[in-house]
Amino acid sequence: MADNKSSVAVSPVTNSFAERRFVSKKETIAYVLNDASYSLNINDFKDRYIFDVVKIDFDFLAAQNLISTIWDTINDTFIGVIVEKTRTRWGKFRPYLLLGEFPLTILGMWYWLIPFIFPDTPENHLPKLIMYFVMSIITETAGTFTAIAKSGFLSTITPSPMERSRLIALANVVTHIFEDIPKQVFGIIYDLVISKKINIKLPYLFSVFGMSCALFSAALAVYFFWVSKERVAQTISKPKVKHSIKSVINNKPMLISLISSFLAGFSIGQSRTNFYIDVIGSITWKTIVGIPAFPIKFISYSFVKPLRKRFSTKALWILEDAWTDMLWLIVFGIGSINNNFQKKHIILPLMGIEEIFEMCVYGLRRVIPAEISNESMDYCEWKNGYRSEAMTGVTTSIISKLQQAVMGSINSIVMKRIGYIQGKEIGTQTDFTKWWIFALGTGIPIISSSLGIIPKFFYPLSAAKRTQMYEELYERRSKKAEMVQNASAEELANIAGHEFDD
Repeated sequence: MADNKSSVAVSPVTNSFAERRFVSKKETIAYVLNDASYSLNINDFKDRYIFDVVKIDFDFLAAQNLISTIWDTINDTFIGVIVEKTRTRWGKFRPYLLLGEFPLTILGMWYWLIPFIFPDTPENHLPKLIMYFVMSIITETAGTFTAIAKSGFLSTITPSPMERSRLIALANVVTHIFEDIPKQVFGIIYDLVISKKINIKLPYLFSVFGMSCALFSAALAVYFFWVSKERVAQTISKPKVKHSIKSVINNKPMLISLISSFLAGFSIGQSRTNFYIDVIGSITWKTIVGIPAFPIKFISYSFVKPLRKRFSTKALWILEDAWTDMLWLIVFGIGSINNNFQKKHIILPLMGIEEIFEMCVYGLRRVIPAEISNESMDYCEWKNGYRSEAMTGVTTSIISKLQQAVMGSINSIVMKRIGYIQGKEIGTQTDFTKWWIFALGTGIPIISSSLGIIPKFFYPLSAAKRTQMYEELYERRSKKAEMVQNASAEELANIAGHEFDD
């Protein structure tokens, strides 16, 4: 699967373009801070929050997932069309990002206050279930605008694929320094609370951490959206729905990625956080187990550049997937023998070793899928002569949300069927339930999502074709920019009138 790159001729124009920096230092810092903002959360503990603090019935969660998804499918379509047709002096995406972050942050704050609004209520308390449902619907609707705009915006801040890759790698490396701090600090305090070493009630612990992370994260994101720019030009005229649909159908890289994600999305599982809490009895062990692998996470980024030179995007995409799956299947197999999953002296070193080897491909996992997503946006422009970030994002989002809702409902039902009892004292679930918690965090998700690797073998952009695409895009954009800059009002109207010619 290695590419023979000696046969690929790269023009001096393309070399000069690839080396050019479009994003300023200020924007680069803001980009890194924005990337870090996504990891400033305690989302790893959301299951524990719902299971043990808010206490939402599993059957209700399953039904709520399905209803929310039906609404999501409806609103994604018309929101995508609205964003696709947007043309403002601030850009196509920035208005939604700047205005959408505030209501989402406020809603996020209320989410962490549910236990205070409905204190000590049972799992089926109707007013609490209604409020949870309404908040979910509103959050999903507001989140659709920002999610669609965010994915499109990140693909337009620079026309250079090399600079885009550099930004992705830089942001990831810096983010790794800080991303685990909120989770680790929260995990230590959580362990002390559930072991009754300190006297803090779980609702207060979750609300303080959850609301603080939400505010800080929103501030970093808004700063990035405020100082950054969209540099990849959109068409002057607004695309019709038929053009957006066409751009999705003939976007081969996006379709391959979408099919792969769809097949992998049939993953039945739960967070390994539940394993550490309910089986091992302490989330702090998760942090300790990951310490030896922590430096490997950074070192893995040094592997990306030489591997990119030697192997195709397709080969690296497949490698990361297969390598990680193999490691977790080994853990699942060994842990299932003689109840090894409950023996700390066996399972914890085993998971620590798995982490070390898994982190060797961590850089690939973070860079390659992001590059594929951005390449598919550029492929759309190359193939059709116009970009369709919003509708491409909508298509991906609808399929993903439909699937997540179905699988989320299935996972909620599975938790009930394996005998998991909400609010039960830590470590007191039955051995049968504990094994399922272990299996749902290791082997079962890998087995149930294994078909996702097959489409990756058909990824269409070789190194030679990718180089050709960016050479032609550069020339096309340069010519159009020169035409628009020197055109009269009548000539601009004429250019706009031919932008969507077949």
